[in-house]
Amino acid sequence: MKAKGLYFSSYVLWLLLFVLAPVALILYQSFISINGNFTITNYENFFKIVAYLRMTFNSVFYAGLITLITLLISYPTAYFLTRTKYKQLWLMLIILPTWINILLKAYAFIGIFSQAGPVNNSLEWLGLGSHQLLFTNTSFMLVAAYIELPFMILPIFNAIDELDESLINVSRDLGANKFQTFWNVTFPLTLNGIKSGVQVVFIPSLSLFMLTRLIGGNKVITLGTAIEENFLVTQDWGMGSTIGVILIAAMILIMFLTGEKKRRGR
Repeated sequence: MKAKGLYFSSYVLWLLLFVLAPVALILYQSFISINGNFTITNYENFFKIVAYLRMTFNSVFYAGLITLITLLISYPTAYFLTRTKYKQLWLMLIILPTWINILLKAYAFIGIFSQAGPVNNSLEWLGLGSHQLLFTNTSFMLVAAYIELPFMILPIFNAIDELDESLINVSRDLGANKFQTFWNVTFPLTLNGIKSGVQVVFIPSLSLFMLTRLIGGNKVITLGTAIEENFLVTQDWGMGSTIGVILIAAMILIMFLTGEKKRRGR
């Protein structure tokens, strides 16, 4: 009992110090103006200033596109991965890049997409000429989708791999073709894996700021960029905290919308 109490108390202490306390500090700081006065002006400015509304739209828009790209790639990848002989080995190779720091991957793509990089060299060899690939919206979305890809594949892979094969066999015995079986049996039963993947991809994509600077060349301005600017450049911690609170609220809302809804019987 003492050991259980010690483990529980250490967990509660960790939760208080590193989760609840930072959120409480951000919430408090969001009501402090740049002059140190208590105010709600930060929230009023966020919903009144067009620049912040545009950043909000950009964040949701690009996070949605990144999530859609990763989903379109991840579902067929996970589906065929479960049919391979060495599926655990292939899954490990897909997850392996997540061990590499995101900053190192960003700089690797800077070299790949640069004017003297292998992509432009290949285009010149094909006679298509070199192109400006870096500091574009397309390069930003591709790199972000590549980084988030393993986090979408893993929950979908688990959902498909745990699917009861007898349900698929019954569907085929009843005369359904492969597409009907997939659409009416496989896809609905793996929706929880898709929802989990959407959570772990869409939520971090809302607050990307490093890739917008290194790969997008600050042409893609999101709320993550705004937080960085307010904290490090303008020193307006109140406005930066306000944007952080709004992002936290948006993340909670997305988790609620994509969470598994359990039905309770009598």
